[in-house]
Amino acid sequence: MRAAVLQFPGSNGDYDALMALRSFPEISAQLIWHQESSLDTYDLILLPGGFSYGDYLRSGAIARFSPIMQAVRRAAEEGKWILGICNGFQILCEAGLLPGVLLRNRHLLFCAGEQIVRVETSNTPFTKTISPKSLLRLPIAHGEGCYFASKETLKELLTNDQVLLRYATAQGMTTSEANPNGSLENIAGICNKERNIFGLMPHPERAFEELLGSRDGRKIIESLLASLHGLIQ
Repeated sequence: MRAAVLQFPGSNGDYDALMALRSFPEISAQLIWHQESSLDTYDLILLPGGFSYGDYLRSGAIARFSPIMQAVRRAAEEGKWILGICNGFQILCEAGLLPGVLLRNRHLLFCAGEQIVRVETSNTPFTKTISPKSLLRLPIAHGEGCYFASKETLKELLTNDQVLLRYATAQGMTTSEANPNGSLENIAGICNKERNIFGLMPHPERAFEELLGSRDGRKIIESLLASLHGLIQ
C-alpha cells in the first residue's frame, strides 16, 4: 500500500502518522506538502492532526482551500481511502467531504488525555476486522471537537450506519460523562455514504506501541490492509 501523509502549515501530527504507517512493512508512506497537486499514485491519503493555518477563522477553514485539496477531492471521487485525524477530520468537514461540523468543546476547554471509544460498525474498510462494540483506547487532543449536524443529517448518518466511533466508558456505555467535548450522540468518528472517507477526533497514530500506552490505533490500519488484501483477492 502506498500512503500519502499531507502537510499543511501548522500540522503537528504528520510525523507521528508517517512513523505509524511505516511501522507496517506492507506500507510505503511519504509526506506530501499542501501545495502539491497530484495524489494519483497513492492508495491511502491521510490528513493529520495539528493546527493548520493556526486554526484561523475556524479549524480547517483555510486548509480546505489548499491546492492539495483538489487532489483529495478527486481521490475521494475515485473511491480511494481517505483518513482524517483530528484537524484532518475538521478539514474534511469544512471541505464538504464529510457531513457536519466540529465546534468548540462543550466547556470551551482544550481536551487532552486518553479516551475510550466504542466501535459501532465493521461495515467499512477502516473497521473491517474490528468487532462492533469493541473498545479502543486512543489519545485525544483538541479544542474544537464537538461534532454537530442538523437533525436531518444526524438521522441520515444513523440510518446509513455512518457513525463509526462513539465516546464511551470503560464498560462501553455512551454516557454524557464519557463525552469529552459535547459531541451529538457521543460521536467520535464518521464516514461518508460511500464508506471510503473516515474522519475521527481521537489520534490512532499516537496509539501504535505499548510504550505509548496503547496499540489500539493499529487496528484501523490493520483493517485497511485486510480490506486491500480482499480487493486484490
